[in-house]
Amino acid sequence: MDKKTRFLFISSLVLVLILVLLNRGILPDLSPRSILQSHLKILERVIDLIKDDYFKEPDPQKTMEGAFRGMVDSLDVLSAYLDEESTRNFRQRMERRPKETGLILFKKPYSYPYVIGIVEGSPAEKAGINFGEIITSLDGRSTLSMSMLEANLRLKSGEKENLTLRVLKEEKPQELTLPKKVLFEDLYSFENSKGTSGILSIHRLYSPLVSQIKQNIVPLLKGEKKPLILDFRNCYEGELEEACKFLNIFLRAKTIGYLERKGVRAESFSCEEKAELENLPLLLWINQATIGPSEAVAVVIKHFKRGKLIGLPTLGLVAKQDIFFLPDGSSLVLTSGIFCLEEGEKIWGKGIEPDLKIDWTNQSKDSFLEKTKSLLSESS
Repeated sequence: MDKKTRFLFISSLVLVLILVLLNRGILPDLSPRSILQSHLKILERVIDLIKDDYFKEPDPQKTMEGAFRGMVDSLDVLSAYLDEESTRNFRQRMERRPKETGLILFKKPYSYPYVIGIVEGSPAEKAGINFGEIITSLDGRSTLSMSMLEANLRLKSGEKENLTLRVLKEEKPQELTLPKKVLFEDLYSFENSKGTSGILSIHRLYSPLVSQIKQNIVPLLKGEKKPLILDFRNCYEGELEEACKFLNIFLRAKTIGYLERKGVRAESFSCEEKAELENLPLLLWINQATIGPSEAVAVVIKHFKRGKLIGLPTLGLVAKQDIFFLPDGSSLVLTSGIFCLEEGEKIWGKGIEPDLKIDWTNQSKDSFLEKTKSLLSESS
């Protein structure tokens, strides 16, 4: 198949994709039929102009991949078009011990991502990367055209042992090479801390997290009276179902919230089993990299008055994503529902305000512990 034929073929796929998204109601602004027909005619005209009048033969794969990305990235920051490599990385995201750089990025469409999370002791921290710094490229590829999901997937696992990135430090570009290392041996870690029942750090909210905690940690905490610190800093991966099971360790409720799809209540979440640590005081550490299911844990704990939140305001990205695999090995990740509390309060785009804020520039464990001391006596 020559370039021109491939261009026409892939162009038709773009039109089909738009029709599918519209029919699913994912592009609601274009749903009226008259507007739909108008935009499709414009798109067809653009394709014809590129095909006939551009000064050289267009690369169909590059051109259409850009069309896919632009269309999906315009939906919200969590939805994404993933090429074949990123799709492979997405499939591996739940592996037990991923190799990571320790960076978490936030990115809006048509802008460069910036650093919102740095794991302590990670290659990123050792390299001197700071919160708020802008990452302009990953392995020589500009991050401007990447989605937030794709950028974060490239920071971990994959086939390469090292990652080269360009970071703007005081508006001056600097190139760094970070090794990818296993940062956590498991989905969680636990340590003792003076004046508390311990610090339970949640790294990723994937199964079998809750079953492991029930087996290994809950027996240690029964009968404890001092507050337990739940460390959800930099926990940006997981599933809402596992988040509900985790919450059910500490509270019991018929309904804690639901997913809203196209303005309609779609799927409810409950914590109806016996809560084994229902009376244990809680303190929750959060930062801007507390995203998705971990953010749902934070808002539910605050809503049910089960504990105090310490840290930074979250970004309001509690939602559910579905992935659709495409024939060429690429995929679409689409936000299929947003999380609401039972009373209808939406977290999407709003985020959660902590009860006690910390300094954005110093998010170390020692800094959080120092802020936590003021709450320990009143939480006992």
